[in-house]
Amino acid sequence: MTTPARKQYLDIKNHHRDEILLFRMGDFYETFDDDAKLVSQELEIALTSKEMGKGVKVPLAGIPFHSLETYLPKLIDGGHNVAICEQTSDPSNSKGIVDRAVVRVVTPGTIVEDSLLQESSNNYLASAVVRDTMAGLAFIDITTSEFFTTEIPKDKLYSEIDRFTPRELIIPEEMVSEIPSYVSIKKTATSGSIFHPKWSVEALKEHFEVLSLEPYGCENMPLACQAAGAIIDYIGKNNRRALASINSLQTYSIESFMVLDEQTRRNLELFSGGRWDSKAASLFSILDNTNTPMGARMLRKWVGQPLLDVSILTKRQDSIQWFIENPEARQYTRSILKGVSDIERLITRVMSNTATPRDLFAIRQSLQVCPQLIDRLSNNMGALLRNWLLDGISDYSEPLKLLEISISDSPPSILGKDKSIRKGFSKQLDRLREDLKVARSHISDMESKEKERTKIKSLKVGFNKVFGYYFEVSKSNLGMVPPEYIRKQTLVNGERYINSELKEYENIVLTSQSKIETIEIDLFDQVCQQLRLYSSVLLSYARCIAVIDAINALSTVATENNYVRPLLNQGTQIKITGGRHPVIEQMVASGSFITNETVLDNDDCQIMLLTGPNMSGKSTYLRQVAIIVLMSQIGSYVPAEHAEIGVVDRIYTRVGLQDDLTVGQSTFMVEMVETAYILNQATNKSLIILDEIGRGTSTYDGLAIAKSVAEFIHNHPTLGCKMLFATHYHEMTTLAETFPRIKNYNVAVTEENGEVIFLRKVVEGSANKSYGVHVARLAGIPGAVINRAWELLFELESANKSGQAQEPANREPMQLPMININSNICNEIMSLDIASLTPIEAITKLYELQIKIKEEHL
Repeated sequence: MTTPARKQYLDIKNHHRDEILLFRMGDFYETFDDDAKLVSQELEIALTSKEMGKGVKVPLAGIPFHSLETYLPKLIDGGHNVAICEQTSDPSNSKGIVDRAVVRVVTPGTIVEDSLLQESSNNYLASAVVRDTMAGLAFIDITTSEFFTTEIPKDKLYSEIDRFTPRELIIPEEMVSEIPSYVSIKKTATSGSIFHPKWSVEALKEHFEVLSLEPYGCENMPLACQAAGAIIDYIGKNNRRALASINSLQTYSIESFMVLDEQTRRNLELFSGGRWDSKAASLFSILDNTNTPMGARMLRKWVGQPLLDVSILTKRQDSIQWFIENPEARQYTRSILKGVSDIERLITRVMSNTATPRDLFAIRQSLQVCPQLIDRLSNNMGALLRNWLLDGISDYSEPLKLLEISISDSPPSILGKDKSIRKGFSKQLDRLREDLKVARSHISDMESKEKERTKIKSLKVGFNKVFGYYFEVSKSNLGMVPPEYIRKQTLVNGERYINSELKEYENIVLTSQSKIETIEIDLFDQVCQQLRLYSSVLLSYARCIAVIDAINALSTVATENNYVRPLLNQGTQIKITGGRHPVIEQMVASGSFITNETVLDNDDCQIMLLTGPNMSGKSTYLRQVAIIVLMSQIGSYVPAEHAEIGVVDRIYTRVGLQDDLTVGQSTFMVEMVETAYILNQATNKSLIILDEIGRGTSTYDGLAIAKSVAEFIHNHPTLGCKMLFATHYHEMTTLAETFPRIKNYNVAVTEENGEVIFLRKVVEGSANKSYGVHVARLAGIPGAVINRAWELLFELESANKSGQAQEPANREPMQLPMININSNICNEIMSLDIASLTPIEAITKLYELQIKIKEEHL
């Protein structure tokens, strides 16, 4: 690296101080100074140094340019932004140092590399701005061209951010302290100027080339425009090419979707679950029987955005029912969709000018396999269902024809290798290819011709990038070399020569290759330009295929797991017969899951108080009801024998004990904050799941809070929503005697020979015993601890009863206290030399002592 290049690097780095600068030099991306030290550490590669003039050595670390996608994920996952600096002028035509510029800055929300993307998930970049009590919010996925914006009350901002789970969130610098820190979302504070009311609107108008934002539905939503405009500005600065793929903006209302906060999504284990937070233990993993990445992303959106509109849900149900009733069509659809690529992301690459020949071939294949699928569905479905499911598919014959005549059947991943454009698409290209073929054939023939003419049997024709084509002759045959041969290189074992005829054909080959590469690149660009004209048609087609895939997946899951179609209405009742937990039933033996009934009604059983021991299945039952309701409101069939669901506007859950040490909140404080949020946000159309509250404080405080919460929800004039409330406070069950819409239920338990058997069946009435010590024994607590626990439990129960306490019938036999035994026996035990006893002697002595004790107590 020369001193001018070092100066060029420093000038560029001065504008990208906050990013790691990857500086392209030939076949490597180099990093220097502090960036080199950081990259060496993060990527675990060698840190070297190089003299940059006047004896100054600069730290240096580099990676091959073709390995960028291998290393980039490690830098992004490490929380770094990466500025990629490319050579922007041809070294062969440059005088002095080549021009270089940063072509894009890679951030979590602006990545496009396959290695950094998840096929089944969107990669959203979000922006938020708050003014007084309102907030503007926008989301964009530059890999799929999706762009949304909305204006919502400030108190709903965080749950909406949670619902989309973006990789990166842009906010004004002055809002940093207002936005909570997210584990998986990078907060990027930017200048408040990009959120300026006027500039942001102008940025949107300029991008979409319109005079008004009215067609996009946000003309009178200033905060929504500010958030959307800020995203456009941010992408323009970091990855300008990506803007070409953003050709639409959708304004949406959160009133269309069920509210699901982060706690609820986690507690219901929608996208990850189990002790180790595994994706395989989630509801989505059970439902995701899709065959395309587009379908998986669509289904994920549905699970994260349950609907309130019964008419749309009914259409989804009708489609699922059709596939269930037509198993051959369902299997045929699955087989066809397995051959469909990720059209959404491929088209977006075409629009942003980053597509490869293989990308276009994949689009072509995807379009070719689907016409027969569309025809089959169209011919068998009813008109109403067909119009809904196939809505969005318009005539795509022109782009398909373009790809069929232009792209070869085996294109390379890199453009310019003379294999991308189909024969017959360009007469000029075909003529050059023929000239190249003839010239190569002549060169190939020259080897045998020259062997025969010169009588040099070892003569070979070869090629390298330095000398081009040459004749190679071994040392033993140098005396036979014709005088017209021109020597070009001396080797250890021979010489290399050329002649005028070889150079003539070499010139034809090299000239043809150069022209072919140039023409092929130009033709590919032309095809991409034409394809962009159909981008909206192809994206609409892709999203229609995604819906078909998601519907087909739900029908497959419903068939394989014996789900039923729920009856949806706008009432306030939830009635489930034979309900099952869709995830848990997959983890137990087939047919062994115990089903349960549920009836919740704002006017009757508004609050179900559920008691029963730990491990009896209370938590599973609570989550099961909530998940069945949620599945109903994404349009899915549900795991039950029968289900009638009155649509709920939100599901709230308060489950488990946890601290939040990051903000200094104790278990009890976290519990109270979450409970307060529920009580302040719920409506009479909500469903609340409370799995124990008040456990983080004293028994009486906890009981008082739990009772008052239940009373509040029952009596509040505008709340009065449905609630499942699991509790270990048996005193809570007295509420059913006072409040008409509170009902007691418990998880049935039976005892046989001192052993507790959990029946997993929810029955009416309250539990009359606690089985905590039994559960402790099942968990493997040492026997001595269990025996002492029985003693203490007996003492505590006795202290709370008047008169002579009776030992519980379920009390297990416990070791007799030594102090009640005859002193002679005690003396005999104390006199034993245990260390010298053999096992047989010890057993014999123990038997003798046992006989003496029994005789004493008779």
